Amino acid sequence: MKKIISTTKAPAAIGPYSQAVEINNMVYTSGVIPINPEDGTIVTGDIRVQAERVLKSLSGLLKSCGTGMDKVIKTTVFVKDMEDFTAMNEVYAQYFTKDCPARSCVEVARLPKDVRIEIEAIAYL
Repeated sequence: MKKIISTTKAPAAIGPYSQAVEINNMVYTSGVIPINPEDGTIVTGDIRVQAERVLKSLSGLLKSCGTGMDKVIKTTVFVKDMEDFTAMNEVYAQYFTKDCPARSCVEVARLPKDVRIEIEAIAYL
């Protein structure tokens, strides 16, 4: 049975979608952008600052689902500028330290709210 996840530990949905969906012992998150979940403001700054906020929120979202970053099997990272790849990777590596998930990283023309990064994940329970 499908379970819709909603938490204050990650940014609220800014459209007609769920923060995450749990089904068959798997969790599928929506893309997380650098919004402070406490007050809804966009976190500005370079890619490191924005990636840190995204990964903190993603971690909180996964915990609310009963799983964690260590159970992520796939991420998709969307960046506004591939020149930010190395700096993003440095922050990302602090959250995925061993048995890292599979990952795609794609440069896109534009992201919601004109942020620099968005990350979605698939994890098991």
